[in-house]
Amino acid sequence: MTDTMPAGTGRGRLAGHCRGITEAPSFGMGVFVVILINAGLMGAETYSGLATSQGRILQLAENGCLVLFTLEMVLRLGSYADRPKAFFRDPWNIFDLLIVTSAFLPFLRSNTTVLRLLRLARVLRTARFLPHLRILLLAVGRSLPGTASFLFVGALVVYVYAMVGWVCFAHSDPQHYGSIGRAALTLFLLTTLDGLTDAVRAGLEISRFSIVYYASYALLASFVLVNVLIGVVLNSLDEAREMEEADARARERAGRDMDAADEVRERIVAARLALDDLEASLDLARSARPAAPGPREEPDGPDPADGPDAAPRRQLESAV
Repeated sequence: MTDTMPAGTGRGRLAGHCRGITEAPSFGMGVFVVILINAGLMGAETYSGLATSQGRILQLAENGCLVLFTLEMVLRLGSYADRPKAFFRDPWNIFDLLIVTSAFLPFLRSNTTVLRLLRLARVLRTARFLPHLRILLLAVGRSLPGTASFLFVGALVVYVYAMVGWVCFAHSDPQHYGSIGRAALTLFLLTTLDGLTDAVRAGLEISRFSIVYYASYALLASFVLVNVLIGVVLNSLDEAREMEEADARARERAGRDMDAADEVRERIVAARLALDDLEASLDLARSARPAAPGPREEPDGPDPADGPDAAPRRQLESAV
């Protein structure tokens, strides 16, 4: 069983009209432009002079963007009028609904900071209209478990090298290795290889074996671990691309199935209308036929007075 309403109902027609609007390329481009305008308005409000002199205009423009976002959400809700449960199966629909409706909540509108953060979240809606950006965001989300493991291994490596650095360089270089915290911060900054040359020169003045310490750390932290992180992200990117392609195929297949089902429903409705017209014509023909004066025997053959279509009409009457 599905939650789809028949195509002939009012909800089905409403969903068809709204779906035709929301799936049009011009509609998505228009919403994308409104999101960019809204982001530009937020940036303009950060200039105190402009916000003071043109505050009224900026507020009207912001309200206009909110009206357009609300109209967009109404159309998207209308496109799911024949299958309401399907609207909440799409995470982007839930995200858009929360962002738009939050602007009308009284306790959020009274908090300027929270309201600005919610307005800033509207910029993230651009990912809905940019497939490649949507894939990147999905890849970032899928890479979080692998990134957490990477951070644990990286923290372990930094801690071990920080302890070794504190033991070896605490007395000679207390500014960078005077405590475990300073040593860990120094090594974390060296992960980008920024300042590695100065650190090696300072270490060589203490001991010639310090080159082994810095070289091994640079190879392990800056090359091995970073490449592992890149591999995790690339793997998540491939998985996200495959998921996006699978979702696109599923939506296309669902659209074809829905079109076929709508076509069948329309044919059923047309057949029912044709049957109703045929029954009405049959009733009209019965009422127009004069009543017979008495019983009489039916002739063996067709009555010539009945006309050429008398036999099919009698067969239809017997079937009814």
